Amino acid sequence: MPHKITLTGSATGPLREYDRYVAFDMREKGSPSAPKGLKKSTFISYTVFVAKKAFNKTGLTKKSIMHEKILIQGEPTLDIPIDECPGEVGVICFQITVLPNKNDKEKNQSEEQKEPKQEVSGSSEASQNTKPKKQEEEQAPVSQPVAKEEKKEVKPIQPEVQQAPTEEKKAEEKKTTLSNQPKGTQDLLNFDDIIVPEEFLKTRPNPEKTQKVIDFVKRTGRLDEPLTIEKESKILKDGYRRYVVAKTVKMDQVPVVYEYQK
Repeated sequence: MPHKITLTGSATGPLREYDRYVAFDMREKGSPSAPKGLKKSTFISYTVFVAKKAFNKTGLTKKSIMHEKILIQGEPTLDIPIDECPGEVGVICFQITVLPNKNDKEKNQSEEQKEPKQEVSGSSEASQNTKPKKQEEEQAPVSQPVAKEEKKEVKPIQPEVQQAPTEEKKAEEKKTTLSNQPKGTQDLLNFDDIIVPEEFLKTRPNPEKTQKVIDFVKRTGRLDEPLTIEKESKILKDGYRRYVVAKTVKMDQVPVVYEYQK
């Protein structure tokens, strides 16, 4: 079995295009300690090779790859010519994921905070515009056409009242689906969206305990406990045995509990 490797960070060099694949350089911090007599490794440089189809699905470009934070899962290789692999280690990538940027989150939060202010200012302008209209209506003699206009203004309120129960129904449906899941479940996540770290892939769960969980799923139609997932990156933090069981029985969605990044 080839050794698997996981990298996170941004590209440190320009994107290089070849016939069927692209390549770029990355680097990560080296080991914090080293044997006596040897120098400590501050950084290790990698050259990552990705198939063009997989790279195009991420939406990355030659410019954005230098600024976006990405996660690479793959295996080291010694079969690439030295001219095409300037890094210390060559990595054949079989999964590439763009991680969310902290700056984008802050922008979204600031935009969400601005939107209520704009709505308040818009409502104040509307109230100012309605004041002259009310004064004109008071000065004008009361007649049947005015009564008709008031009736027209009342009609648009009815759809909003009808929409409220539908939103409550959706919330109730979500609660019932989660109530059928194991205790502590916060959400249902697509199985294919979960990213498994290299440490878990190196291990093999106990076959007897794994078979007990499989029998439980076949008997009840659900897992006995939710998987622990990092909220933003969707990286598996705990529950690798249940992940293997879900893969074995071919579950489309799995119950999860979120762990937020510190």
